[in-house]
Amino acid sequence: MSEARPGRPSAEEIERLLVGLPPRYTRVEVADRSGVPRELAERIWRALGFAQRADDAVAFTEADVDALRRVRSMLDGGLLDEQTVIRMARALGQTTARLAQWQAEIMIGTMLPPEPSEGDLAAVLGTARGLMPDFEHVLIHVWRAQLAAAGTRLLAIADVNDELVPTRVAMAVGFADLVSFTRRSRELGEKELAGLVEGFESRASDVVATHGARLVKTLGDEVLFTAQDPEQAAAIALDLVETDELRIGMAYGPVLPVMGDVFGTTVNLAARLTAIARPGTVLIDEALAGGLGDDGPYALHRIRRRPARGLGVVQPYVLRRSSS
Repeated sequence: MSEARPGRPSAEEIERLLVGLPPRYTRVEVADRSGVPRELAERIWRALGFAQRADDAVAFTEADVDALRRVRSMLDGGLLDEQTVIRMARALGQTTARLAQWQAEIMIGTMLPPEPSEGDLAAVLGTARGLMPDFEHVLIHVWRAQLAAAGTRLLAIADVNDELVPTRVAMAVGFADLVSFTRRSRELGEKELAGLVEGFESRASDVVATHGARLVKTLGDEVLFTAQDPEQAAAIALDLVETDELRIGMAYGPVLPVMGDVFGTTVNLAARLTAIARPGTVLIDEALAGGLGDDGPYALHRIRRRPARGLGVVQPYVLRRSSS
């Protein structure tokens, strides 16, 4: 049990508030009561990202038993096999861990003054108590909507590739990179740096979403996005790169989707093009340039061929808006 200072919520109080039920069972008991084999139950908890508990630690609630019973029901009904359960648990754990950390940082940063008191911390907890029901409802709604959007994207990709579940799919991949981020990170204070990164990610997310594409991941000073076709990718890049603060590299070709991320030579090429792009410019590969063509709202300027580490010599094009 952790010791709490007077006025400050303890770890147990936070867990009780957010989980909703008191711990009653050890890891052996929760597995036995749910009917899930102990070894599988432990694999599920690890995949979800939770620390291993001692055999005699009373750390699991009735909700944990119910969750495992649902897993057992899916296994018994043949809806999922054990390997798929572990993969789904890992996807759920990694995604919700980042979501929870991000939301907690937003709440604390918004509500706490520069020098918080113990009472301020308790106030944050009270606000969280009031917001939990609405947060939970919105979370489920957004998850369902995102699942529908993912299904729609997969269906569109399958139509193009004539495969229901293609192993590799042709798409545009782009990296948008903050220029001179290392130098600026040394010059800015913590709050200014956090504001810079959050502002960049927020704008990138808005632009990508507006064009109906997908923001795959954010890497602090860089974002990775994918688009179904060259025109969509070009529109995103030119909307993003309006100042010298950004540089963008994009490529078009086969991509391997794995665990919500994308891999392959096309991704590597987009990264190499980003590294050689000048501030305020968009560099694209020959395949993406060919997909855009000579007519339309885009202007393409072929520059000298460049060596790209691990990929040989590549032919980049500078992408701009057409003056006409």
